[in-house]
Amino acid sequence: MIEEETGLRGRAEEFLQAFKKGTEFTHDLLKENERLRFRLLEMENSLAGHAVQGDGEQNHALLNRIKELEQEKQDILNRIQKVEDENQDFANRYIEIEAENNNLANLYIASYQLHSTLDFREVLQIIMEIVINLIGAEEFSLMLLDEKTGVLSAVACEGLDREDIPPVKLGSGLIGQTLLSGESYFADDIETYNRDILSPMVCVPLKIKEHVIGVLAIYKLLVQKERFAQVDYELFTLLAGHAATAIFGARLYSDSERRLSTIQGFIDLLTK
Repeated sequence: MIEEETGLRGRAEEFLQAFKKGTEFTHDLLKENERLRFRLLEMENSLAGHAVQGDGEQNHALLNRIKELEQEKQDILNRIQKVEDENQDFANRYIEIEAENNNLANLYIASYQLHSTLDFREVLQIIMEIVINLIGAEEFSLMLLDEKTGVLSAVACEGLDREDIPPVKLGSGLIGQTLLSGESYFADDIETYNRDILSPMVCVPLKIKEHVIGVLAIYKLLVQKERFAQVDYELFTLLAGHAATAIFGARLYSDSERRLSTIQGFIDLLTK
């Protein structure tokens, strides 16, 4: 009986010891679990912090890349604008070259026409057409000098009556001074010019070298002609020389023709 009680106490004691160890183990396990959970939370917080920091760096990198792309875009737009400006310059230059070519063609045609005939009336008509069509004058007169009397008289007019243009003596007024000096005159402001028969808007001497034989006096331009272009001054220069030569040649030819006719008529009269 006593032995049985002693055995039961021993097993109970062993059970209690085992239970106590199990309780301690469970407590230690709970503590370790709590520690691990805390550590896990720390790691999660740390990872979250790294993640936030990583997003910030990535955003910063993206912003820098966007700025780079914006700068590249602006550079491309600047280059495109530069190319467009160059294209516009080329287009303007092309237009200028075309205009110069047309002007040269007009000058050539005018020069050719002036020397295409020896008929005095035809030469005057060609000069009139050049002044109207190429220069754009609406009212003007062509005056030639009588070297015997020293007086300028109108031989052709446009928009005016020849009777309204009085003769001008050499050195008298603007026209006479232009004839005397051999220098072209241009009014300072053609838009405000008021017609004055004795003081034209433009007065161009017609001369062969230094010998002046007449003048071209312009009083009014066509409506669409607001100002003179560079080609107009070149045409005036052409008229100053070539028109004078054409007129002089036509006059000589006409005089020689008359003389030949007179001589022939005299010979015919003698031989009859």
